Amino acid sequence: MGRIVVALGGNALLKRGEAMTAGNQRRNARIAAEALAPLCETHDTVITHGNGPQVGLLALQEIMNTEVEDYPLDVLVGETMGMIGYMIEQELGNLLPLEHHVATVLTMIEVDPEDPAFRDPTKFIGKIYDEAEAKAETESRGWVMKPDGNKWRRVVPSPKPKQIFQKQAIEWLLEKGVTVIAAGGGGIPTMYQKGADRKLVGVEAVIDKDLASCLLAKDIGADCLVIATDADAVYLDWGKPEQRAIRSATPDAMDAFDFPAGSMGPKVEAAQDFARTTGKRAIICSLADVPAAVRGEKGTTISVDAGETAFY
Repeated sequence: MGRIVVALGGNALLKRGEAMTAGNQRRNARIAAEALAPLCETHDTVITHGNGPQVGLLALQEIMNTEVEDYPLDVLVGETMGMIGYMIEQELGNLLPLEHHVATVLTMIEVDPEDPAFRDPTKFIGKIYDEAEAKAETESRGWVMKPDGNKWRRVVPSPKPKQIFQKQAIEWLLEKGVTVIAAGGGGIPTMYQKGADRKLVGVEAVIDKDLASCLLAKDIGADCLVIATDADAVYLDWGKPEQRAIRSATPDAMDAFDFPAGSMGPKVEAAQDFARTTGKRAIICSLADVPAAVRGEKGTTISVDAGETAFY
């Protein structure tokens, strides 16, 4: 039995265009559980997940509730981590044997206050505004707003993950045979304040889920990192008649290709990092294909010994 980290994309609980209802998220959690339950029975498994739509909804609700002060973003990330973890945990529990335990770990991840991301926030979050509304929000709340197409949205920093505080607790659970849900939404961003007491505080930021999953996989000695998304593989020339799906490649070979920063780019970067650092496999595939991809039958495998780049 090997050790594996599976990173679920944001579509795991909410498909594109779906209403953000509890029923829709519950149904998608059930679909995710059906795909992952067989893997949980054969591997020590950690499941991570995105939270973009959910944390955006909570942030919107905070704005609309003018009677109380807004909750900070790190608290909202913790809320979504608990909610999504609960849904996945319960649906897995409905499929796995009674003696197979599943636990959600609220995961704090340290970021560096000197990270360049704090000087240039880029992660869009929350509702859209016209230019006048965006300027008003900047003046009243101190937010950074940037154009998103012909509208404006709030942007927050996306610093790199530095340290996972609950990594030892996660390892203890895995050693007891527990399937763990952790680092949801990239983890709760935290940092140490400068000073002698090194006080830990939350941060108004969002950590990339795939980079956090890569760090966690390295920390716990995972044999494989799987990044599950809504594409069945990594494609070159996506959307064009000549598009090709990559079957396998080395991390260095992937450097020759350019992938969009807002979609496949961070996934490929995380897969390359894991493969280079550990010498083990990283896989990018669709959620439904995860078991087959782990067997080497589907998806894109990135590994240092992949040889010449192969296509489907």
